[in-house]
Amino acid sequence: MQQNEKKVLLKISNLKQYFPVKKRGMYVKANDGITLDIYEGETLGLVGESGCGKSTFGRTILQLYRQTDGRTMYYGSSLDELAPKYVRDTYNRLPRLLSKQKKLHEKYLSLKAAYDAADEKEQMHLHTEMDQTRKADNDSYLNIVNLVGGFITVDDLGPCMALFKQRYSACKKLHDHIEARRPIKRDLDEAEFQASKEDAKPKFAAQVQKLSAKLQNCDQVIEADRAALKDIDRQLDELRSKYRQDPEFMKHEALRDDGIDLARLTYPECRLLRCQMQYIFQDPYSSLNPRMTIGQIISEGLIAHKYFKPNQERMQDEVLKVMNECGLADYFVHRFPHQFSGGQRQRICIARSLAVRPKFVVCDEAVSALDVSIQSQILNLLRDLKESSNLTYLFITHDLSVVKYISDRIGVMYLGNMVELASSESLFRHPYHPYTEALLNSIPTTEEKKDLIVLEGDIPSPVNPPKGCKFHTRCKYCTEICESVVPDWEEVEPNHFVACHHKLGVNQG
Repeated sequence: MQQNEKKVLLKISNLKQYFPVKKRGMYVKANDGITLDIYEGETLGLVGESGCGKSTFGRTILQLYRQTDGRTMYYGSSLDELAPKYVRDTYNRLPRLLSKQKKLHEKYLSLKAAYDAADEKEQMHLHTEMDQTRKADNDSYLNIVNLVGGFITVDDLGPCMALFKQRYSACKKLHDHIEARRPIKRDLDEAEFQASKEDAKPKFAAQVQKLSAKLQNCDQVIEADRAALKDIDRQLDELRSKYRQDPEFMKHEALRDDGIDLARLTYPECRLLRCQMQYIFQDPYSSLNPRMTIGQIISEGLIAHKYFKPNQERMQDEVLKVMNECGLADYFVHRFPHQFSGGQRQRICIARSLAVRPKFVVCDEAVSALDVSIQSQILNLLRDLKESSNLTYLFITHDLSVVKYISDRIGVMYLGNMVELASSESLFRHPYHPYTEALLNSIPTTEEKKDLIVLEGDIPSPVNPPKGCKFHTRCKYCTEICESVVPDWEEVEPNHFVACHHKLGVNQG
């Protein structure tokens, strides 16, 4: 299946993650404008030297670090059912936001006019500011148009704003009632489990009946919420019908988006989605609490996300189930982390992440601390779990042989930027970026004719990175344009993207 035929799970645009340092006004630019899509059911590998920002990128996607700038759209959950606060704020401040976006767009057009009128040398100096303004303009525009669509062009905002506010209120009620339903369903499942035992059936029969009635009532309320939401959507469609002949309206309408922008969520809202997006840490030794048993470690997420109450017997069955899926014996459940080998500890870390049945998992150097023989076992386990549970992975590593084995696509990072992105087969067959070429040439091999080539020079400081292409200080193909102009992110062949002025085999100079 082609990439454009797959469902996008995460759409990341111009993601930036800056960390302040002691000197006022200076930042570590760990991620500096990353744009890519992650498709449902794929394994996206991420490679690069230590310090290039791979782990920061993985943690920022999950909002363990709140991103400094950019957009991270998540399509694994319903925007209506989450009803995030930023939607309400956009509707309430719509006129003001539109005025601010208009000024930003005018600034970009002014810079572009100056750029077009300048000579080649002046264009090199104007390019970066123009590009940054363009990105800021685009982000501001999308934050609005994704929610209001073609109504961004309407002069009289009153009728649509009234309906949008009603719509948010309906979504908020739906969200609150869905959240209220979860503990009722949890308690009913537990009561039914206890009632299934012959000796406890009379004791729990009345509780099952009471909770069933409560759940049914809750479902009816949720159904009424959905009907109210559907009615408001019908009114919005009637309002849109007045503008369907306007091509400008329809152009913006096509950009309406039901994805959730993770970067704009509050901390409690992020926690509601945390069970859908999990993290496997690099070190299986320090990432496990030495004072907790394996059963407690794996069940911690199940309790935190209200799948079970503490010490429920039914939870024990779920813990043992996920342990078996990850190749852990039942009798391990009461043992402590120090009683296990590195490979077994990593299986425990995997079981802990998968216990809440996530859709997306960041595997951060998940096998780098293990022996080579154990690495293959963990990699095969991850592949099997991906197939059986329909998981999507972001697999972070510095080992190209590992990433080639497990990944469908591979992204190459350098000093906070994505420099190349392609299918695993395409990247190894024909790297277009000099940095990717250098990484591939540094892989040890048994071939007699191939010499091991080590990339010379150190990675520049992410606090004060080089202007233009960040790799130009170590690139043997560097020319004047590389020193001052940031290369554009371009598709050089189907689904193969690269950011370089001198693409290998294309316009190498």
